[in-house]
Amino acid sequence: MSEPASISSGIAARYATAIFELAKESKQLESLEKDLGEIEALLSESADFRDLIASPVYGREAQSAAVTAIAKKIGLSDTVTNALGLMASKRRLFVLPQLAAGLRAMIAEEKGEITADVVAATALSAAQQDELAASLKASTGKDVKINTTVDESLIGGLIVKVGSKMIDTSIRSKLNALQNTMKEVG
Repeated sequence: MSEPASISSGIAARYATAIFELAKESKQLESLEKDLGEIEALLSESADFRDLIASPVYGREAQSAAVTAIAKKIGLSDTVTNALGLMASKRRLFVLPQLAAGLRAMIAEEKGEITADVVAATALSAAQQDELAASLKASTGKDVKINTTVDESLIGGLIVKVGSKMIDTSIRSKLNALQNTMKEVG
């Protein structure tokens, strides 16, 4: 990992831990989760917001005023609003995407959930997702939230990533393995 990336991760982890602990102490984890959804939506939908948090052109005061106004406008809790204001005053808003990911992981851990990233050749029906979630719950012992994406190049099957484990049952990978075996023989 590059040094700037590890520094950003460390900064984000410290802020995430502080925000999470404050929300947990005041029994506002549900509110924090709602706020987190708002922040993630803002990060994904607004190029102007991403520019605001990443650009060195904006001064501390301008960033702080803008972030505080945005937080009040979208209805974030006082804890998150204050944390964003502090981050702006310390020129740390650039770690907001990593902060959101860290908070999401902490909330999931607190709730006993784990996220599975599933790539399928075709869209999974609700029944298929429920069956997959039940199967993964049986093997992990935790409630499983499934994020699905579709990649038609898989031809068929699934690629499931849960934590550091990956299960690849796609036809594409089986064909690649068969091709490699045939190269070794011939």
